[in-house]
Amino acid sequence: MTDVDYVYESPTSGSVPSGSAVATSDGRDGARTTTQGASRVSSASPSGTVGIVLSHLRDVWVITRRSLVHIMREPMQLSDVTVQPVLFTVLFVYIFGSGMVIPGGGSYTNFAIAGLLTMNLVTSSMGTGVGLATDLATGMVERFRTLPMWRASVLVGRTISDLLSAAVCATIVALTGLVVGWRPEHGILSVLAGFGVALLFSYALTWPTACLGLIAKAPESAMSIGFVVIFPLAFVSNSLVPTNHMPSWLQTVADWNPVSAVTSSVRDLFGNPNPVPLHQGWPVNHPLEAAVVWSLALIAVSAPLAAYLFRRRTTD
Repeated sequence: MTDVDYVYESPTSGSVPSGSAVATSDGRDGARTTTQGASRVSSASPSGTVGIVLSHLRDVWVITRRSLVHIMREPMQLSDVTVQPVLFTVLFVYIFGSGMVIPGGGSYTNFAIAGLLTMNLVTSSMGTGVGLATDLATGMVERFRTLPMWRASVLVGRTISDLLSAAVCATIVALTGLVVGWRPEHGILSVLAGFGVALLFSYALTWPTACLGLIAKAPESAMSIGFVVIFPLAFVSNSLVPTNHMPSWLQTVADWNPVSAVTSSVRDLFGNPNPVPLHQGWPVNHPLEAAVVWSLALIAVSAPLAAYLFRRRTTD
């Protein structure tokens, strides 16, 4: 069974629904074949706005499910959200923690976990761009176009599946942190809010990385471009070290880095040490507000841009 057959397999009978479009079996890019009842698709669906919304949600679900099935078939795809968080947490806590003094006192382990959580989510977000670039390069998206589905569901479904992977990453960081001695000082609701802020930012990052994947001509190019962008974004911040002793110009860059805002807000919600630099700006004084604003701004700008790039890339 091909990916296209799987995506529009009937959830009850296991066969392609009557009136649905199906891809040709030879897999040629751009080939379009429909069943004789294709004209009855719209009439068989609920009418009006509610019907359109339900149809779009179903399309998003089948694309999300496809990505999850791929992960089940090849679990090593999750190495960046399962193995990497464990390695990063253990290495940075014990290597940096042995010689790091936190301004104002406090445990480096408690200081570092929020930063490691954010950093792992940031570095793993490039999977969205690489996945889209792979689907484009292999002709998978062209096969999706032969189906009566909402075109943007390819983007939305991919970002949602990557959000679920990010939730796995956050869970592993938390469990590893507990093993190495991390202890949140605030209540469970505040801690969950901290994870929520980090996951919101992780989801927001999937949209600009999706844009990179749509611009790149090959998955390797998407990975290379993403590394150049994501690496400084993750490390030029307060995720692993306080910014107090950085050169003034670099401290300004780090303080306005959205990763720093997210990390600081998570630390505050966890009740962990969060040294405030001498050079204070708006993101430093209002990290939670800054983190939410950055996340919503990334989605508001990048999601329409990704939709435009996807439409341009897949238009004959």
